[in-house]
Amino acid sequence: MSSDDFNVAKVPTHTVGSTALDQAPRGFLALVTAAAFLTFAQAFMVAPILPQLAQAFHTDSGTIGLAVPAYLVPYGVMTLLWGPLSDRIGRRPIILGSLLTFAVLTAGTALSGTAGMFMLMRLVTGAAASGVVPISLALIGDVFPFAQRGRALGWLFGGMAGGIAVGSTAGAVAEPFIGWEGLFLVSSAGILMIGVLSVFLLPVSQTTRNAPPWNAVIAAYGKLLSISRGRRTYSYVLLNAVLHSGIYTWFGLYLVQRFELGPIGVGLALLGYGIPGFLFGPIIGKLADRYGRARTIPAGVLVAGVCAFILAIEAPLPVVVITVAVLSLGYDMTQPLLGGIVTDLPGTVGQSVGLMAFVLFIGLGLGSLIFQGLLVMGFPLALVVFGTAALLGAGIGLRLFREEQAPATAD
Repeated sequence: MSSDDFNVAKVPTHTVGSTALDQAPRGFLALVTAAAFLTFAQAFMVAPILPQLAQAFHTDSGTIGLAVPAYLVPYGVMTLLWGPLSDRIGRRPIILGSLLTFAVLTAGTALSGTAGMFMLMRLVTGAAASGVVPISLALIGDVFPFAQRGRALGWLFGGMAGGIAVGSTAGAVAEPFIGWEGLFLVSSAGILMIGVLSVFLLPVSQTTRNAPPWNAVIAAYGKLLSISRGRRTYSYVLLNAVLHSGIYTWFGLYLVQRFELGPIGVGLALLGYGIPGFLFGPIIGKLADRYGRARTIPAGVLVAGVCAFILAIEAPLPVVVITVAVLSLGYDMTQPLLGGIVTDLPGTVGQSVGLMAFVLFIGLGLGSLIFQGLLVMGFPLALVVFGTAALLGAGIGLRLFREEQAPATAD
């Protein structure tokens, strides 16, 4: 990684409002990447410790597992507000306010005494956290032209992938030593530190001149879905989220039941998830900028489907560990590239990104619930269902995204 990778001062800017966005401070891209890392580390450290949380709150894994959609669904819903609001008051206040509230509520979660209180805290924390990554994505859309956006988004989504990997592993490995409460307190401290750095490193963006009035916001969301490029992109965001969340959310339980692994074993087995994205995200984004997204996006869904079938046949543990890493690569080949398309749709970037985040996190919540419903028939059948859906989705994607060549074409 060169020093210019995290320096956006040399990158041409877009006009945001009446003037061009001022040169972003050095370190801006590193900052939002770190924010994405911590946001997703905090979100995904819960799934691997569901058995421990169930024991701590004297309930079963199925009940405490509802804490996952309890976080994801309000996260998605609130982005419908944060996106348009950031168009009106700027990206910086939304990101700073979300980081501060996020840090406080994450610390407060450690005080939960019952499963109900824990899930309530996850719900409000999800709503607060939802202003960080989606609005950072919108800010990148302000700063970088579409032809250079893939690489920048690769860093952002690479941070998310790295957060998933570290959060999953650290959650499982560290919980026996510092307890689940300690996990949330450490996460809160890290988020607060990023918030402090954001005061100095976040650029001050202008409001968006063509933002629709509040009474036209719903109609503007409808307009995004009225064009074919918008419909196919948001539909694929939903499909991709359902597939990956369903498989991954319950992976800790899968490892416990199949291999009788303890917390540390589960954490080590999950270590590979997210590492490919952290290492190769910017490269994937750069290739998409150069060659287009027409084949890469369907290929990513195909990778997820193949991984689901490998897990369904009850492969040995070393193969499962490798499959986990490859599964995350499938996500890295899809979601960042879909995000790039979304920032190029007509209308305001904040609103188009807000709708994407809404669809993404609703899909993540639905995927968790759908897979949980299929688990009554066992992991192999649930994985086969999800793998089949992914293969069908990959085939459909080849047709849907055939126009996403380089340079991308508008609808």
